[in-house]
Amino acid sequence: MDYDSFLELVKNRRSIRRFKSDPIPDEYIDKIIEAARWAPSGFNLQPWEFVVVKDKKLKDDIVQFCRSSMENIGKMEATREAWQQAMKPPPSLTPAQGDDYSVAPVFILLFGDTRTNVGLPMYRRFNTALKQEAFKGGLASAFLYMQLAAASLGLGSQWVSAVATPFAHCMIKDLLGIPEELEIYDMMAVGYPAYKPSPRLVRNREEVIHYDYCGEGAFRTEEAVKGFIVKIRNP
Repeated sequence: MDYDSFLELVKNRRSIRRFKSDPIPDEYIDKIIEAARWAPSGFNLQPWEFVVVKDKKLKDDIVQFCRSSMENIGKMEATREAWQQAMKPPPSLTPAQGDDYSVAPVFILLFGDTRTNVGLPMYRRFNTALKQEAFKGGLASAFLYMQLAAASLGLGSQWVSAVATPFAHCMIKDLLGIPEELEIYDMMAVGYPAYKPSPRLVRNREEVIHYDYCGEGAFRTEEAVKGFIVKIRNP
């Protein structure tokens, strides 16, 4: 693949909130996970484990756990700074609007095996922040590879990060029989997209690239940062 083709793939990868219920080939799931297996990880410890869920009852239970874990999100948003405006409820909590990842034919949960941390250099093993950085960094890389692989196959995917909230995390591990040592990192709902997403707001190149010594004036002001947040929160 040349750079232009790669960049086009990156630009076209979007989080999809609404799926067709059409099944997808098992071969595609294998390809998504195969790509993730080759992701970089701290000290090549490869902490990832992938759990593929296609059973409708299990998927329905997972969705309900996620929704239950976030049922107070509206109350929390009411405390947000006035200049931002409250965020709209996540589509996963408002399926009546048509956005409902529960109909996606496949869920892929990414777990991290905490036992791999014993392989870290001692200076990281005994520093909580550095240990988590290595552990989470590898899982983040694998999850991004999954997203790009899905996009390359013409599939849509959504990050369902609610699986890692305490209640959902506990209940999903119990539901699927996951050992204590494994932690949920994230879940990808994957299937054929049921709509074409709107263009994504991306910051200008000139605004984000800096060279050599950079003084304070080279970066955004606090007002500019707030203005950007308002734009992305209220497209």
